[in-house]
Amino acid sequence: MNINTTHIIKNGVIALAMTLFFTCTNNFQDVSNIGVSDNEPQAIGVDINAKRTDSGGVVAHLISPKLLDYENRVFGYSEFPEGVILHIFDDQNQRTKIVSDYAIIYSETDVIDMQGNVIVSTFTGDSLFAEQLYFNQKKQWMFTNLPVKYKSKDYLTKGKGFDSDRDFTKAEVLEISGLFAVSE
Repeated sequence: MNINTTHIIKNGVIALAMTLFFTCTNNFQDVSNIGVSDNEPQAIGVDINAKRTDSGGVVAHLISPKLLDYENRVFGYSEFPEGVILHIFDDQNQRTKIVSDYAIIYSETDVIDMQGNVIVSTFTGDSLFAEQLYFNQKKQWMFTNLPVKYKSKDYLTKGKGFDSDRDFTKAEVLEISGLFAVSE
């Protein structure tokens, strides 16, 4: 009888341990999201001043009064509801400046969606005016399919759509609706 009781207790403990082992899951994401509503950002930042570096040099400098961090979502992003100033630097440390009223950075694709009074100014003096502009940080490429005004040294070009590298050396206004010579 003593052997049967010990055997039953030992089997019971093993069954309990196995049950606990197989029912435990890695729920770190669930625990980290406790208290965070699905519609709320996981963090809020103010007076953002962030620099992105590559090979020891600054390649981008972002300034914004407010950041809403939604990186805890399936397709994570950072939202800048009060606008951004983005400085992009080339290999010679020459700066292109982009200003917008609102922006979202999608971390998975590394694309910045800038909206509202978007103004781009290059170090060569070229300017772009648009209501929305996308900047692919990986490819260093800007584009939009909305109306734009592009001012170079010699011309003001209006059109619908724009494609360019970050320095405007390959700038192209699409569906041109007006081309005006600029006089100094």
